[in-house]
Amino acid sequence: MSQQQLPRTLGFKTALSIVIGTIIGSAIFMRPVEIVQLLGSPWLVMLAWILGGFFTLFMLMVMAEVAALMPEEGGLYAIMRNIYGDFWSYLFGWASFVLVNCAGNAGVAFIFSKYLGFFIRFPSFSAEVEKSFAITIPMVGTVYPLEEFGVKLCTVAVISLLSWVSYRSTKSGGNLNVFFTVAKLGAIIILVTGFVLGDAGSVSNMITPSAKIHPEGIALLLALVAALNGSLQAYDGAQNMLYITGEIKDPGRNIPLSLIWGILISMFVYILVNIGLMYVLGMDGIASSEMVASDAAMLSLGSIGAGMVAFFICISVLGTVSSGVLTAPRLTFAMSRDGHFFKTSGDLHPVFKTPGNAILLHLAFMIVFVLSGSFYMLMDMAIFITWTFNLFFIAGLFILRKRMPDAQRPYKVWFYPWLPLMVFAGNALFLILVVVKDVSNYTEGKTQFMNSVASIVLTAMGIPLYYWFKWRKKKIEGLTKKQII
Repeated sequence: MSQQQLPRTLGFKTALSIVIGTIIGSAIFMRPVEIVQLLGSPWLVMLAWILGGFFTLFMLMVMAEVAALMPEEGGLYAIMRNIYGDFWSYLFGWASFVLVNCAGNAGVAFIFSKYLGFFIRFPSFSAEVEKSFAITIPMVGTVYPLEEFGVKLCTVAVISLLSWVSYRSTKSGGNLNVFFTVAKLGAIIILVTGFVLGDAGSVSNMITPSAKIHPEGIALLLALVAALNGSLQAYDGAQNMLYITGEIKDPGRNIPLSLIWGILISMFVYILVNIGLMYVLGMDGIASSEMVASDAAMLSLGSIGAGMVAFFICISVLGTVSSGVLTAPRLTFAMSRDGHFFKTSGDLHPVFKTPGNAILLHLAFMIVFVLSGSFYMLMDMAIFITWTFNLFFIAGLFILRKRMPDAQRPYKVWFYPWLPLMVFAGNALFLILVVVKDVSNYTEGKTQFMNSVASIVLTAMGIPLYYWFKWRKKKIEGLTKKQII
């Protein structure tokens, strides 16, 4: 008997909202300080954001061609299976499940609760109690589960509520994403308008370089590369929409359009926010700020400004979490149906027609990661493994062009093969820089945790499971054949 398929209920509006909603989260309120501290020039700062946006756009154009050619359940997982076979598709699915979809989404949800703390005082343990319980992972680092325990409990409540919505209805989960996306775009426009029309700020701030930060020569080149890394991380997440390609109406049209328009709108919003921050604080003001959006709001809007910023960030981050909760379990659902994951995760809910068990499994793992980690650790692990597998998808474009030269392609990437080759080289450089930075900081005692190494270790831990699932699948197929005979 054939398995029931997830129905195609999601249109262009929902797909676009997922792309924008996943990209625009907390990073735009955190990365500007880092980039200004590296470059010091308004023009170079804007260049870093623009280059990061266009590099992400080119990456998504590559992935859009492949996804539109193979709009199956599981999205990127199905693409990996069709190109590289079961082992590599499983490894991608496992890494996505553990690091990107569970650890990464838990990290973003954690930021929501942190900013909600502006309005609600969460209970917490003393510093001594927080450090009394530690989990040490050899060659990776140490985590403290009792740190910020009240914030973590709030995070658990939020992801549980959003998971419940997606569990009961895919359409309701999609509509919720549309709502959050519209709300966050509206909030950002209001905030930037407040910056420009407030009591502080000057156009000269937008064109005057920092008096303290002015790298030159090789130092400038290295600073620009590091700043570009920061902007690339801020644009990350659009590929989450590709997990639901099997549920999108008219995928050949709606997948490429939603990806391209989603990144262009996100670029516009990011540039708008940076202009607002520069107008109020200037280069040195941004560089010396710990909470740049709150500081700008305080200057331009007074004491009410900090509260507005906290509220807007909460809305923005909540939309990103909602998107991840809706889309990510589709990959696990597809893996289970292939016999490469726990069987019950591939069951379609008999009433709601959602991947209910997969959603519950993701919720359980997200709760574990929330209680064990912190935002920066979880997000850095997720981003590293995402960009690692991006190399596979870029290479997959060349493989499919050669393997299926006559296939009908609803969308073709521009400037083939030079644009994909450029994206591949940039992606590889990014990964090398991240590993070098992580290992250097750890060996010098600057950090207690190597996020890139941890992501590799967690990915490798899935390999024994692959062979167990493979053995179990063969055993079940053997029993089925005997019953037929």
